[in-house]
Amino acid sequence: MSNSVTIRVPARLHLGFLDLNGDSGRRFGSVGLPLSEPETAVTLSRSSETIVEGAESRRAGEHLSTLCSHLGIRGQHRLVVEQSIPSHAGLGSGTQIALAVAAALRTLHKLPLDIGSDATLLDRGGRSGIGIASFESGGVIVDAGKDDSGRPPPVVARLPFPEEWRVILILDHGCYGLHGDAEIAAFRSLPPFPASGSGEICRRVLM
Repeated sequence: MSNSVTIRVPARLHLGFLDLNGDSGRRFGSVGLPLSEPETAVTLSRSSETIVEGAESRRAGEHLSTLCSHLGIRGQHRLVVEQSIPSHAGLGSGTQIALAVAAALRTLHKLPLDIGSDATLLDRGGRSGIGIASFESGGVIVDAGKDDSGRPPPVVARLPFPEEWRVILILDHGCYGLHGDAEIAAFRSLPPFPASGSGEICRRVLM
């Protein structure tokens, strides 16, 4: 029986939405890709008491508690967040730490991975499916957007990223992107997006 599991997951870069109109029955649709760094790394081990340490410990601990309750796991754990993707920098830190904790817990207790269900349980993938898809595998990813089912957006294309290409990140550590309620309010306040604009974006990206 394994006593410790370490999971490493990459940041993801979201390159934009395809359809903010949504009159087709799906909304958003995204293009993006995982990055080799920065990354989130968590180590989960069995313990005599629950201990959560490291950056993002509050959020990681909440995910661990939610998952244990959902999966009926009663044992105690020590969860160490060894590395974390910068928060609110547009690199998918929230989704990746949630899925890293889920994968670590399932692996430690020899349960099958269920990335889509865990993402829904932990309230990830509300608009974009790129973070979830990046957790599963690499490449340039296109998802088909959200419908009314509540499930994460399905991946409709995944292409190899050219090995000779490089992505350069320039971060302002004093600047934080919208998140939480402010982000939700910002999306709700967007003016109607014309279907013709969505069609043009889709043609340029996909054709």
